[in-house]
Formats: sequence, structure tokens, C-alpha cells
Amino acid sequence: MFDPTEHPHRRYNALNGDWILVSPHRMKRPWQGQVEKLPPDNRPAYDPSCYLCPGNTRTSGETNPNYEATYVFPNDFPAILKEAPTPAGTPHPLFQAQQVEGECRVICFSPSHDLTLPEMELSAIQGVINTWADQVAELGQTYRWVQVFENKGAVMGCSNPHPHGQIYAQNDLPLEPAKEAVKQWEYYDSYGRPLLVDYVNEELKRDERIVVKNDHWVALVPYWATWPYETLVLPRRHVLRLPDLTGKERESLASIFKRLLTRYDNLFETSFPYSMGWHGAPTGNAYDNDQSHWQLHAHFYPPLLRSATVKKFMVGYEMLAEGQRDLTAEQACTRLQQLSDIHYKKNGS
Repeated sequence: MFDPTEHPHRRYNALNGDWILVSPHRMKRPWQGQVEKLPPDNRPAYDPSCYLCPGNTRTSGETNPNYEATYVFPNDFPAILKEAPTPAGTPHPLFQAQQVEGECRVICFSPSHDLTLPEMELSAIQGVINTWADQVAELGQTYRWVQVFENKGAVMGCSNPHPHGQIYAQNDLPLEPAKEAVKQWEYYDSYGRPLLVDYVNEELKRDERIVVKNDHWVALVPYWATWPYETLVLPRRHVLRLPDLTGKERESLASIFKRLLTRYDNLFETSFPYSMGWHGAPTGNAYDNDQSHWQLHAHFYPPLLRSATVKKFMVGYEMLAEGQRDLTAEQACTRLQQLSDIHYKKNGS
């Protein structure tokens, strides 16, 4: 008899059309591979050598103001430029390039060098959410896609430990949201309802993969999760973009973020690394088109698998065949569910 906690199987990602190999029996194998070094857990509230702390001078020569809440500035080393030439055309279909233009910005979440989102006050987290929404509203007037994201932790490529995220705005739809756009439209065309609205309602009925929830939001381990403790944060009502959230929904989202990210940190009692980002309906000229098939959502992709020092590597089979995970989404959810809402750093207080 098939046992999803013991037997390998494949799961379909309805949001992007990919498949994922689930191999839960592999958690029994011994690990003698790479062990990460734990980052220092005693950062000061202010670091005079940090480029992002208030009042400090960045490598560009610009000086940060003595900001007291969120602070947004143009990225000193942007991946996308406001003006870029169009690549020369080629007659051969195997050699194609296209122009990309846009803007890159940095968002400092807090003036405190030693805080991450789960350690911030709810009002401060809501301030970050409001800043995200404001940036999407502003940049979305010009650009088709506004990608809000955060890389947390050195293991996820973060080059500065100060709590911050980034925004890339560009004139074209990138690969991942483009895949999601196709699948959401196909579902909407077939059933007349947004895919992720139906999905969150089905997850609420089944109650197998929900980590935390409140009146406005659900944070769950998606059925098709690829990363070990991957989560998806979804509104309960149909919402297209971050600026469309009501004040109450932003307040509730701050609570969901704090509860979810506290559980992440509590899992291995470490500042849990991840990459996260928001996907919503395209902007720019897309404002004039019907985007009812879209639903706002946030992805969290954490790499840690067995402990604070052993991560999941996306190599070999994952790069050459398809994604593969070593525990089921339901197992990951249960472990996160059982953790406290109180951050491990405060347990001794």
C-alpha cells in the first residue's frame, strides 16, 4: 500500500506547471557532506562599518540619513538600468536577446542592525508592508513587473546582515511570474475562478498543510513545495496586488509574518535563512487589462533541511531533471505547526 511518508512519488505544481519528486525515505540517510558555519547571533544595534546603518556612508559616497523607520534608496549596484541600448538583431533563431530597462532599489526594514522581521514589533513590520505596497504603486505606474523580495542570511547570498530587502522593476514579465500567469489564466478560463482562491479554500477544508492563519491570511506549506520548509502566504479574499490591501489586511499580514517567521527561527534556534518574494498581477500597461485570474501571494524558500548547519542542495538531479525534496509537505507543516509563537531568544526572559 502506498504511504506518502515512506514511498517516493511526484507531485504537480498547479501554479507553474512543474513536477516535484518527493523522496521522504531519504531523510534516514546519514549526512557526511557540507556543514554550514552558523552566523554570529550577537550583532550590535549599530555597526559603524555597515553600509546600511543610519548615518553611515555607502560605497557610492552617498550618506544614509538618520532614518527611524523603513528607508528606501536606489541600489548602488543595480542589476537593471533605467536606460539600456537595444541588442543588435540576429537573423538566426538560436541567438536571441532583448532589451531590458528598469530600476533597482534597496529597502532597509529597520534602523536597528541586529533585528530581523520576526524580532521587530508588529507596527514596524506593518511599516515594511506599507513600504512594499507604496513602492509597487509608484513603480507599477511605469513598469510591467515590480519584484519585491528579500534574501535573508549569508547562505542565501545576502551580502549585508542589516535587515533589508530589494525591489527590481522592469519592462517585461520575468520567467517565474510568466509561468504562473499562464497557469492561473488556464484555470480561470476553465473554471471561472482564480486558481489560488480555490486553492486556499481547499487547503482550509483539508487542514493538512496550514501552519498559521487568521481572519485575513493563511500561511501554508504548499502541496507542491520544493524547498524543505517552503511556505506560501495567501490572502483569504481575491486581491490582485499589494497596494490593494486594506489597512486591516496589512495589520493582519504583519501578525502572520511574525508568527510564521518566528516558527522558522524556532525550528533550529537560529536566524532562519530564506529567499522570499511577492507575486501579484502585472502592472504598467497591464492595469488596463483584466487581470482577474491573478491572486496576490508571497513565496518563502528556506534552504535548511536537517539542522541549522545542514541545508538542501539543489544540484545534480534537481538541475538536470526536476526538483526533489526529502520530506513531505505535510511533515514539514507539522514540525512548523508545533513550534511556539514566542521567539526562542525570548524564551529565557
